[in-house]
Amino acid sequence: MIERWSRDQVLALAPDAASGKAAQGVASPGKWEVRGVAGVLLYGACSGSGAEPYLACVDLSGPAYRCTCPSRKFPCKHALGLLLLWAGDAVPEGDPTPEWAAEWLTARTARTTPTRPSAGPEPEAARQPEGAEQGAEQQAAGAEAAPERRAAGVEAAPERRVAGAESVRHGRVGAGLAELERWLADQVRQGLAGAAEHEWDGLAKRLIDAQAPGVAGMVSRLAQVRAGDDWPGRLLAEYALINLLAVAYRRRAELPAPLARTVLIRAGFPVTREEVLSGPALRDHWDVLGRRDEVQDRLTARRVWLRGRRTGRAALVLSFAPPGQPLDASLVTGVTLDADVAFYPGAAPLRALVADRHGTVPAAGPPPGVPPEEALEEVARAVAEDPWVESWPVVLAGVVPERTAIGGLPLHPATRDPWRLLAVSGGRPLTVAAEWTPHGLRPLTTWDDDGTAVLL
Repeated sequence: MIERWSRDQVLALAPDAASGKAAQGVASPGKWEVRGVAGVLLYGACSGSGAEPYLACVDLSGPAYRCTCPSRKFPCKHALGLLLLWAGDAVPEGDPTPEWAAEWLTARTARTTPTRPSAGPEPEAARQPEGAEQGAEQQAAGAEAAPERRAAGVEAAPERRVAGAESVRHGRVGAGLAELERWLADQVRQGLAGAAEHEWDGLAKRLIDAQAPGVAGMVSRLAQVRAGDDWPGRLLAEYALINLLAVAYRRRAELPAPLARTVLIRAGFPVTREEVLSGPALRDHWDVLGRRDEVQDRLTARRVWLRGRRTGRAALVLSFAPPGQPLDASLVTGVTLDADVAFYPGAAPLRALVADRHGTVPAAGPPPGVPPEEALEEVARAVAEDPWVESWPVVLAGVVPERTAIGGLPLHPATRDPWRLLAVSGGRPLTVAAEWTPHGLRPLTTWDDDGTAVLL
C-alpha cells in the first residue's frame, strides 16, 4: 500500500510554478469523467478542450507519468491535478481498472524490471547457469591466447591509443593547473582587491581549454563570492581550496587511491554512469530528505538528498537539464524507498545513482536523527576526507528552530527567517532535515506531529 502524499509533496513535483497553479485548476472531481486508484496505479480521464478526454496515468511506485495531452511539461497539469485529488482522498478505489491504464502499467513494468543482481549476499550453493562451463572454458582459452595477441600487436594498439590520449590530457591539465598556481600566488602577493572579473573569466576559459572543467567551474564562481558583503575572507578561502586542488593534482601519485580519484573527479575527469552502476550497490531503506534546484553554467541542477535508515549513509542524486526542460522528478520528498544505491568513487563517497528499486516502504515517521554535535562530527569526517565538500545532508533530532539558527547551528543567509518551519514547531522540538554548507544550514524538510513531511 502506497502512503498517501501530502499536497506539498505533489506540488513539489511541478516542473514550474505555472504548472503547479494550472494543476490546482483541474484538481476538481467535476473535471474528471473517470478517476481511480488500483494499487500503485493512479488513473483518470480529464475533460479538456477537445472532443476526447485526456487520459492520465501515474505509477506511484516510481513515480512515473503518462498523459495524452499535448503538453511538453513533465509531469503535466493533468497528472499533477490527479495527484492532488489523490492526496486529498478524492480518488476512489478503481474496479475494474480501464484497459488503457492497465496496459500502460504492464508495459512500464516490463521495461523497468531490474536486470541487475541483488545487492545482498549470494547464496552459498548458487546454481551455475546452463552453458556457463563452456563460456568459462572459452574465456580461459582467450586468456591463454591474449599474450600471443598482445605480442603480435593485435590488442596493444587500442590500449596504447587510450593510454596515449589519457597521457596527453594529463599533460594539458598539469600545464593549466601550473599556470593557475602561479596566478594564485600573484593574487595573494599583490592583494585580493586587485583581481577583476574579466581575469577570472579568462582564466576559467584557459582551464577549459586545458581540459580541467571542474577547476574552471570553481574559478568561474569567484565573481559571486566577490559580490558578497564578507568577500575578503570567503575569497581567500576559495583561493586556498583551488590551490589545494592544483597541488593535490600535481602530487596525486603520493595520495591514497580514493583521494587521488577524488582529485581527478574534482578536476573534471568524468566517471561514466555505466562505471558507477557496474560497481557494488548498497541496499537500504532510503529516506528522501529533500531537494534543491539551482542554475549552474546555463543548466539547472537538481540535488536530491537521501539517507539510509539502516546504514545511516548519506547520498546525493544529481540531475541536470537545460532551461525549459524537465528535471528528474522520480524521487519524492518524504517517501522512503527500498532501493539499491550505487556510489561514485572517491574518498568520501556521496554522489550516487539509484540502481534498482524494490518498492516503497510503509510510513515509519521521521527519519532517525542525531543531536547537532553528532551531525557536525559526521560533516567534519567528510571534510577531512574530501576538503572540497560543499554540502552534506544532516538530520537533526529534538531541535527547536529559531529565526537564524536550528539547534544552535546558524542558518544560511539566504534561508533565514524560516517562517514555515517556525510555524510547524510552535516553540517545540522537531526533527529537521537540512543541507549543511560552509555558510550555514539550508532547511529541507520537517515532520509534523502526525509524521507527515512538511517541505520547507
